[in-house]
Amino acid sequence: MEREHSESWPAAPAAGPVRGVGLLTRIERALGTGTAAYLPGDGWIRLTLPLDDGGPAPVTVDVVADTVRAPRGIAYLLPGGGLNFAADFFTPGRDNLAHHLRRQGLLVVGVTPREDAARPEEVGADSGLAAHRRDLAGVVAALDSVLGLPYAYAGHSAGAALALDAASHDPSERLRRVLVLDTTGPYAGDLAERAAATREVYEEQLARGVHAADPGLAALVARAVADPSGVSEAPWPPDPAQRFTHAGLAHFALVRTAALPGPANWIHRRGHGAGEYVFGASPAEDRFALHHTPLAVWHAATSALGSGLVPTALMRDLAAVWAGDGKAYGIAWERIRCEVVWVNTELGRGDEPLGAELIRAAGNDRVRFAVVPGYGHGDAVWSRTAAADVWPLLRD
Repeated sequence: MEREHSESWPAAPAAGPVRGVGLLTRIERALGTGTAAYLPGDGWIRLTLPLDDGGPAPVTVDVVADTVRAPRGIAYLLPGGGLNFAADFFTPGRDNLAHHLRRQGLLVVGVTPREDAARPEEVGADSGLAAHRRDLAGVVAALDSVLGLPYAYAGHSAGAALALDAASHDPSERLRRVLVLDTTGPYAGDLAERAAATREVYEEQLARGVHAADPGLAALVARAVADPSGVSEAPWPPDPAQRFTHAGLAHFALVRTAALPGPANWIHRRGHGAGEYVFGASPAEDRFALHHTPLAVWHAATSALGSGLVPTALMRDLAAVWAGDGKAYGIAWERIRCEVVWVNTELGRGDEPLGAELIRAAGNDRVRFAVVPGYGHGDAVWSRTAAADVWPLLRD
């Protein structure tokens, strides 16, 4: 049974004219111009609204509202780097985290960053955490002015770091909670030094004018689905003269993410998804499987992406947070005064509680940290068993 409320949230008000379409109309007016799209569902309705503020690419707001009862609060959902609301939180189509939170009586507001709708040349050198935080604050202020409901920031991966950063700058008494799904705070020791080196890699890229990159996961998964036995361009580790199959490469990238080249893949304890990969006598004979999130769900999520771009400035700032040395960027952990529920995955970001400990050490004793065993980074949102194993940890 899902609990409907606790001390963190008021009871839901009686259903009335603020529910459903009427509520979304008020939200649309509060957010200003843009071309809105409505999608009705079974007991819910979704509004998608790109915010036209004159910039080269818009922030996009998705709102999922219950059509039966009025909300008792708001959950602002913040997607991971390169993702958008639909990919991260509205996948799979019927049993997703957005609907899970809606069923708890919350109005779900997804805030997709500008880079999802941008071309590479439209992503600037200033597209870091602070810029994302300011865009989020504008949405929150607009909706708070017309709704006046208690709210939570809920993020996954880079979106969870944004949620924590936003909470450190938000003094509102209506901010009740931060829900953190699989992200990294500061490291200590050798890993902190490695994070500082990673930050320097991104600083060098910015200096060369490289402002964004596409990690390529969408294309990788698409090829694995369309032509699984086809030969990829990636060398096969047992014999680099041979090449992975498309299906093999996609599964290897998901299960063994930490083994891939790239400045930040090392932050995963193992991979994006839990699974196994066993090399055979040839690439066609490799054996592999995903334990929690089927490839079809990965395909659905990545097919929902816009540009798939990740700003270099965002990665620079995240690496600075991981380094924890105060250079380039940092989160003011001591200013986070609301309740914090931080849930990591064993094979994703792992048992790294230092960020939670810093919040607690500053006098906030309403901090919980947990690690879900056997799950990878993306499994926390997309696994068919996440509703039983992960999401209940986020409840009041």
